[in-house]
Order: sequence, then structure tokens, then C-alpha cells
Amino acid sequence: LKHDSLEEKPLFYDRPVKESLTTLFDLLTEKRYAEVRKALEDKGMRSGFTCLFYGSPGTGKTESVYQLARKTGRDINMADVAKLKSMWVGESEKNLKRLFASYKKLVQNSSITPILLFNEADAIFGIRKSGAEGAVDKMENSLQNIILQEMEDLKGILIATTNLTENLDKAFERRFLYKVKFNNPSVEIKCQIWNAMMPELSEADAHYLAEKFDFSGGQIENVVRKKTIQNIL
Repeated sequence: LKHDSLEEKPLFYDRPVKESLTTLFDLLTEKRYAEVRKALEDKGMRSGFTCLFYGSPGTGKTESVYQLARKTGRDINMADVAKLKSMWVGESEKNLKRLFASYKKLVQNSSITPILLFNEADAIFGIRKSGAEGAVDKMENSLQNIILQEMEDLKGILIATTNLTENLDKAFERRFLYKVKFNNPSVEIKCQIWNAMMPELSEADAHYLAEKFDFSGGQIENVVRKKTIQNIL
């Protein structure tokens, strides 16, 4: 995904998420990112930048990555987990190695480091199975070992999103430099989302909807889309 093809979209966060993302936006501007990477390399530390966005569905994890990329001028290399996995023995591992090799070349040939995005990462970053004997379990463990090693050797930016943190292997959690938890929005933030998506709502109606329904931002958007379609019909 080219950064200049991503549309600007207003996002609304409660304070903890807003503060975390503001820090990330600042760190990933090209000037600051170059400073951080050099400082880490000068101290003999890993310079790879790894982030985990986790929390409930529809809370803006993926869209936050898009806006981060757009604002910092970074293209996104999307890892398609479904395409990585193959029914053929050994092919999934080759696909994964090709993905990271391709990303390394992209980093080397890009003036601005792109982002490698694993969306819904629990499908491939899951808990490793001890004493795996079945072919599928062995393949899953093999894939996870490759990713763990690649995260150690990373010279770029990897961001993973997941809804199910309890399914994430502890070895992966330790390798994420930044972890941002996306909760369902507070009543105040839901009011802002309702008002932004349905400007015709009165403040009282927006507050009523925000208090009555424990919706995520994605769910509110779906409600507004359905209403728009119904109006046309």
C-alpha cells in the first residue's frame, strides 16, 4: 500500500491510546526514526522497531496503522497470512522466508523505511505447541520460529495487530518494543464518533446513543452505513 493512496480519516481515542500513538507518530517521522536507529546501533542494540496493536475488534487498530503510515510517509508491505500458509509440506516456511527477504530488499532500496504489517496476527503469532507431532502443528511451530528469528534480525518496522492477545505466544510479546491496547471507546469518545459520522444528530441524541450502546467505532460506522443505505432505499 502506497502511503499517498491512503485516505485521511479522523480517529477518536481515549487518552492512554492517544498518548501512545502520538509518541509513535513522533518516533516514526523520518528524522526522529533515523536518530533512534543510529542511537541503538551505536550501543550495539537491535535497531528493529516492533509494535503490537491489540484489543477488541472495531477499535481502530488497522486504521491507526494506515494513518501512521500516511502521516509519516511510509508505504505498507502487507503480509497476507492466508497466502503465506500452504497445504504443501515446507512451502509455508519458504513463503515466509521469501516475505522477509522481499521486505529486507525493500528496506535497502527505499529512501524511507516501509512498514511490514501483519494484520490479525494471532493467526500466525499463536502459542507454540510443545511436543508437536502432527504435520500442521509442526508447520505452525516452524513458522513461528522463523518469525521470532526474523524479529531478532529486523532492520525495519514491523507492526502486528490482533484481537486475541491470550492466543499470543509469550516469546512474541517480549519481542515487541511497543504495545498499545485499544479498548472500546468511553462515552465521551463515542459521542464524538456519533457526531462525526452523523452530524445531523443533536448533542443530546449523540450522548443518549453513546450511553445506551456499548459499540466500538467500527460498529457505529456500520450502523451509520446501514442508515445511509436505508435512506436511499
